[in-house]
Amino acid sequence: MRTPPGANRVIGAALLATFALAVPTASAQISFEQAAVDLASPDAKVRLRAVQLLKGAAYPEAALPLARLLTDPQDDVQLEAIAAELNIFLTEPIVPRKRVALVVEVRNAVQAEPAFSAGPGAVGSRPVPVEVLTGLRTAARDENSRVAVEALYAFGTLAIQPGGDARRALLRAAGPDIAAFIGSSDPAMRYAAVRVLGRVFARRAQDEPIDSTIGDAVITALNDNDRAVKVAAMLALGAMRYERGVQALTDLFSYYGKGELAEASLYALAQIAHTTSAPLFIAQMSSKTTSLRGIAIEGLARVGDRANLAAIQTVIDKESEQSVVLAGAFALVLLGNGTTDQVADSLGRPRMREQARRYLIEIAPGRTGAFAHQLLDSDPQIRIDTIDALGLAGDPSAIAVLEPLTKDVDPQVGRAAERAVARLGQPAPRQ
Repeated sequence: MRTPPGANRVIGAALLATFALAVPTASAQISFEQAAVDLASPDAKVRLRAVQLLKGAAYPEAALPLARLLTDPQDDVQLEAIAAELNIFLTEPIVPRKRVALVVEVRNAVQAEPAFSAGPGAVGSRPVPVEVLTGLRTAARDENSRVAVEALYAFGTLAIQPGGDARRALLRAAGPDIAAFIGSSDPAMRYAAVRVLGRVFARRAQDEPIDSTIGDAVITALNDNDRAVKVAAMLALGAMRYERGVQALTDLFSYYGKGELAEASLYALAQIAHTTSAPLFIAQMSSKTTSLRGIAIEGLARVGDRANLAAIQTVIDKESEQSVVLAGAFALVLLGNGTTDQVADSLGRPRMREQARRYLIEIAPGRTGAFAHQLLDSDPQIRIDTIDALGLAGDPSAIAVLEPLTKDVDPQVGRAAERAVARLGQPAPRQ
């Protein structure tokens, strides 16, 4: 642990003079400048109060001063600092305390695991300082397991944002740190580590090959005694598209045959989509299990061999389960240059929405113009889902069609467009 932080630097004097934070339990106010000074107080209670106020404000200028408190000697200060950093960068910051009708006080927790589980869309367009990410990784080594797990999930939530050289530097620095947690005696920490590796190292077009020591550490987690860790390891290998995991995943699928573990191993293989898995996918297209049929079609689509298109078409022509039909539509786009409308239109069907979102992210690169209809849809949620997919797809050519949507009449659509443009490498104008 480090000693309490030293004196804070002045952060925009003119800004500090005008910015104030309301004290939740009193009518008095404290300036941002005073809160920043209080972060360096030797009194833990004063530091805690300052962090709590800054957490509620979710003010971007607080990110760097708060980073020093991520390794505070007091666990409660650390936990509040982690929550404060997270709240600053969420798409929709959480108001920790508010009064309803001046009588009932509603308390809303800012927690890292729910934010992580919400997916990449939970994070807004503000750049996360490297000091914050470094501080969270350091806090993940804390002897208090609650602090450690919370810090690790917060890191996994925020570390998806950098791109280009910044992302490559982050992956090189963070990989060994996180992979080491797979050896933890705490199953919650092992579970978090595998999930975070799968999220942060999820394969992007410009990524360097994953270091084998990191990928192999995830492979070892396939043997974990905790079922949740085992499943998370399968999904992480798939997200990372780590080809060295193909044989182990194939063996696990053969061993289990059916059930959650079989589906997770086949799903991972379908994401990696190594050519040697094609015979397995072809065989599973005739499975009696609906989910396995859909996963097998996905896998064949990603393998990219157009010779399998006829077999896929034969299966979906006889298929009644809509999730499998949607997988077939995804395959037709990748293999047969089919229309994207059948995939994109499924956004409007609640049961199919998440599956359609996943597919859109994959088919969007090079096909931005095919989503004009969805970007103009009267349903704001469909516009948001399409924008998010384009932002996550990593194709900078989408910026031209997304920028006008930053001024959409629906403010949530506008924020989604800002977030997507920022992810694609160019800041969007704010109104």
